Formats: sequence, structure tokens, C-alpha cells
Amino acid sequence: MRNLHEVIRRPIITEKGLQIKELQRTLVFEVAQQATKPEIKRAVETIFNVKVAEVRTTTLPGKFRRRGLRGGYRSDWKKAYVRLKAGEKMVEYTEPA
Repeated sequence: MRNLHEVIRRPIITEKGLQIKELQRTLVFEVAQQATKPEIKRAVETIFNVKVAEVRTTTLPGKFRRRGLRGGYRSDWKKAYVRLKAGEKMVEYTEPA
């Protein structure tokens, strides 16, 4: 088992991520590439002290980026959508200063 803070890297704080959080009671996180759904569920339940109903994941390909004449790809990354059970208090996380 991995360290819980290695499984969940950071919350996705974007307009779409916050809208999903408000309307669908779903949290969005960037997670470790090798993390499994049970590991993600256990990490969210332990760190935020909530009950998780469902975890959905997607692996996103890295984008092409240029630096002057050279071009390359960013690393692929994994996103997790974590839906909380009904009646659970919504987690509040803030942007780092």
C-alpha cells in the first residue's frame, strides 16, 4: 500500500471542477498514475474523513509544448472523480497562497 498523500497529489481547482463539486457532489483530484480505485477511495476517506460512494478515473495524455525551436510532450497524468455518499458534508479545500 502506498502512502495516502502519494496517491492523491492535488485537487483540481478549475471552473469545471468546482461546478462538478457543487452540482454533483463530486471531488476532482490529480492522482498517482499507478493508483487504483480502491486506493483512491481509501485515501479520500482517510484524509478528508468522509464516505465515498463511487470513484471514476481517466488517464489524460500529455500535451505537446514548445520551448523555442524544441518541442516535446508533457507527462501523462491521471484524474479521479470521487462522488461522496448522500448526507456527507462537502469537503472544502482552498488554493495554496
